[in-house]
Amino acid sequence: MSSILTNNGAMVALQTLKSINSGLATTQQEISTGKRVSNAKDNSAVWAISKVMEADVKGFKGISDSLNLGQSTVAVARQAAETTTELLTDIKGKIVAAQEENVDREKIQTDINALRDQISAVVGAAQFNGLNLLSNTSTTAGSGSINVLASLDRSGTGVTASDINVAKQDLGTTASSINVATAAYNAAGTGTSGAASTGAVALAAAASPASTLAVVGSAAGAGSTAVTAGTGYIIEITASGGAFASMNTTATAGNQEITYVARDGDTEADVAAGLVEAFNKYVAEDSAASAAGISAAVNGSSGNQIDFTGGDLSQGAGTVSLQIRTASAANTTIGGRLEALNDIDVTTQAGADSALEEIEGLIQTAIDSASAFGSAQGRIETQTDFITGLTDALKSGIGTLVDADMEEASARLQALQVQQQLGVQALSIANQAPQQLLSLFR
Repeated sequence: MSSILTNNGAMVALQTLKSINSGLATTQQEISTGKRVSNAKDNSAVWAISKVMEADVKGFKGISDSLNLGQSTVAVARQAAETTTELLTDIKGKIVAAQEENVDREKIQTDINALRDQISAVVGAAQFNGLNLLSNTSTTAGSGSINVLASLDRSGTGVTASDINVAKQDLGTTASSINVATAAYNAAGTGTSGAASTGAVALAAAASPASTLAVVGSAAGAGSTAVTAGTGYIIEITASGGAFASMNTTATAGNQEITYVARDGDTEADVAAGLVEAFNKYVAEDSAASAAGISAAVNGSSGNQIDFTGGDLSQGAGTVSLQIRTASAANTTIGGRLEALNDIDVTTQAGADSALEEIEGLIQTAIDSASAFGSAQGRIETQTDFITGLTDALKSGIGTLVDADMEEASARLQALQVQQQLGVQALSIANQAPQQLLSLFR
């Protein structure tokens, strides 16, 4: 049945034309914006995912800046540590030259002092943006290392930041000190434990030398527990009998010859190793104690335990009593790890011999520092490359989600334009149908 009141053909043609125009508008928007999902109305789920990923991309750009800053800071420290190593090697050459008796040792000592001062200048200048990784003499907790922002880790529970920790490697030449007059004996179980925390322990000269021990911390173990920066540790000696009397350090400035001042980041094991080194160095300078075999060593199983060995009878009978004392940070000064440079004196044969032994340890300290910085710099560079690649991958992923396929959009635009023309013609034909009906009444 045909009707001049209801034109079904025109309604169908109009709806079709509206659909074609809607598709054409969508396609034109894709072409103009380059995106098939430009707002939440287009596809809310995909739009939400893309916005989260875009936020991560912006975050990773900030991380790249942080990594670049950290890399530059560590590179400066590494270069300074390598330069310090070369200067120490030069000092070793001077010390070796001083072994010859027919040389002007005074002039050699002058050269060594100049090289030492140059090391201080290098270490002092090794800063980037005000941060010096070759100085670690602050008592503030956490100041012994820096954290370089390395990544943002997203999980189901949220986003967390991860860091690359770079420890400072002190190469200063300033001397450490402890105000012995204010140092107090440890209470049992605090600071040290074992025999040395409750009273003096004796190392009596015997045919079979006995040994005793002291523990840095509340109990023997790996020694991984951190100690408070600036805490000073002193090994006090009360010696009696025969040749050992020369080791006596009680109530004298000699107390400061067997010391270790903890720096931030040190553990109980570090303190034990430092005290052992200081003790053995002091003993080496005492001919009787050295000949008798008095020594200290870090326990092979417990990193924070010091094992003391008594002397034999080669220097006569006698006892050596040991007591560990501590001083708080208010009474100490943290020195540089190259402070022994100040003690090098090659003007005498004995001093030249001692300096040759000392410089080897200092060179190794500088080498270890440069190696540590080199490893840290390499890790930061690797992370920087990874972040750059990850950012590119995220951008590609976002593009896959929201970018328009321009080839497809172009083809669809052409098709929709043709459909639009056909739709207009179809509507025109449908609108002419009532006129055809009117002709029947003529």
